[in-house]
Amino acid sequence: MNVRALSLIVLTAFAAAPALADTLLVERAQDSASNLPVRGWTTSQVQARYGEPQQRLDPRGGQKRQWPTINRWVYPQFTVYFERNKVIDVVANKASAEEIGPKPPIR
Repeated sequence: MNVRALSLIVLTAFAAAPALADTLLVERAQDSASNLPVRGWTTSQVQARYGEPQQRLDPRGGQKRQWPTINRWVYPQFTVYFERNKVIDVVANKASAEEIGPKPPIR
Protein backbone atom coordinates (compact mmCIF):
# COMPACT_ATOMS: atom_id res chain seq x y z
CA MET A 1 0.00 0.00 0.00
CA ASN A 2 1.44 3.36 -0.93
CA VAL A 3 1.64 6.40 1.35
CA ARG A 4 -1.17 8.25 -0.44
CA ALA A 5 -3.63 5.41 0.00
CA LEU A 6 -2.69 4.99 3.66
CA SER A 7 -3.12 8.73 4.26
CA LEU A 8 -6.54 8.67 2.61
CA ILE A 9 -7.66 5.74 4.79
CA VAL A 10 -6.47 7.48 7.99
CA LEU A 11 -8.16 10.77 7.08
CA THR A 12 -11.40 8.98 6.21
CA ALA A 13 -11.35 7.14 9.53
CA PHE A 14 -10.93 10.40 11.47
CA ALA A 15 -13.70 12.09 9.51
CA ALA A 16 -16.09 9.19 10.13
CA ALA A 17 -15.35 8.93 13.88
CA PRO A 18 -17.89 10.64 16.15
CA ALA A 19 -16.68 13.93 17.55
CA LEU A 20 -16.38 14.01 21.32
CA ALA A 21 -16.05 17.62 22.41
CA ASP A 22 -17.01 19.98 25.17
CA THR A 23 -19.96 22.30 24.69
CA LEU A 24 -18.58 25.59 23.53
CA LEU A 25 -19.86 28.93 24.76
CA VAL A 26 -20.52 29.82 21.11
CA GLU A 27 -22.91 26.87 20.73
CA ARG A 28 -24.80 27.79 23.91
CA ALA A 29 -24.98 31.43 22.83
CA GLN A 30 -26.36 30.48 19.41
CA ASP A 31 -29.05 28.35 21.07
CA SER A 32 -30.17 31.23 23.29
CA ALA A 33 -29.70 34.05 20.77
CA SER A 34 -33.44 34.61 20.51
CA ASN A 35 -33.58 35.34 24.26
CA LEU A 36 -30.97 38.10 24.19
CA PRO A 37 -31.42 41.87 23.85
CA VAL A 38 -31.34 43.14 20.28
CA ARG A 39 -28.95 45.74 18.88
CA GLY A 40 -30.67 49.12 18.92
CA TRP A 41 -32.84 48.51 21.98
CA THR A 42 -32.78 51.27 24.58
CA THR A 43 -31.70 50.86 28.19
CA SER A 44 -35.39 51.16 29.14
CA GLN A 45 -36.38 48.30 26.84
CA VAL A 46 -33.63 46.04 28.22
CA GLN A 47 -34.55 46.84 31.81
CA ALA A 48 -38.27 46.31 31.13
CA ARG A 49 -37.61 42.88 29.59
CA TYR A 50 -34.80 41.56 31.83
CA GLY A 51 -35.13 43.62 35.01
CA GLU A 52 -32.39 45.29 36.98
CA PRO A 53 -28.90 44.03 36.05
CA GLN A 54 -26.80 42.17 38.62
CA GLN A 55 -24.14 44.81 38.18
CA ARG A 56 -23.56 48.02 36.27
CA LEU A 57 -19.86 48.21 35.46
CA ASP A 58 -18.01 51.51 35.35
CA PRO A 59 -18.36 53.32 32.01
CA ARG A 60 -15.39 53.14 29.63
CA GLY A 61 -14.28 55.52 26.88
CA GLY A 62 -15.49 59.07 26.38
CA GLN A 63 -12.03 60.68 26.54
CA LYS A 64 -12.57 62.18 23.09
CA ARG A 65 -15.66 62.98 21.06
CA GLN A 66 -14.73 60.16 18.64
CA TRP A 67 -14.65 57.66 21.54
CA PRO A 68 -18.19 57.40 22.89
CA THR A 69 -18.81 56.29 26.45
CA ILE A 70 -19.67 52.59 26.66
CA ASN A 71 -21.80 51.35 29.54
CA ARG A 72 -21.95 47.64 30.49
CA TRP A 73 -24.72 45.86 32.35
CA VAL A 74 -24.08 42.36 33.64
CA TYR A 75 -26.92 39.82 33.81
CA PRO A 76 -26.45 36.16 34.90
CA GLN A 77 -26.31 34.81 31.33
CA PHE A 78 -24.98 37.78 29.34
CA THR A 79 -23.43 41.25 29.42
CA VAL A 80 -25.03 44.11 27.47
CA TYR A 81 -22.92 46.91 25.99
CA PHE A 82 -24.55 50.32 25.43
CA GLU A 83 -23.38 53.37 23.50
CA ARG A 84 -25.25 56.23 25.10
CA ASN A 85 -28.58 54.47 25.77
CA LYS A 86 -28.66 52.02 22.80
CA VAL A 87 -27.55 48.37 22.76
CA ILE A 88 -24.50 47.91 20.53
CA ASP A 89 -23.58 44.35 21.54
CA VAL A 90 -24.50 41.45 23.81
CA VAL A 91 -21.95 38.87 24.96
CA ALA A 92 -22.81 35.53 26.61
CA ASN A 93 -21.11 34.97 29.97
CA LYS A 94 -19.37 31.71 30.78
CA ALA A 95 -21.64 29.31 32.65
CA SER A 96 -18.75 27.65 34.48
CA ALA A 97 -14.97 27.69 34.64
CA GLU A 98 -14.89 24.52 32.48
CA GLU A 99 -16.81 26.08 29.61
CA ILE A 100 -14.64 27.10 26.69
CA GLY A 101 -15.11 30.71 25.64
CA PRO A 102 -14.23 34.32 26.51
CA LYS A 103 -13.39 35.26 30.05
CA PRO A 104 -16.09 36.99 32.13
CA PRO A 105 -15.84 40.81 32.40
CA ILE A 106 -13.44 42.30 34.95
CA ARG A 107 -15.44 43.58 37.89
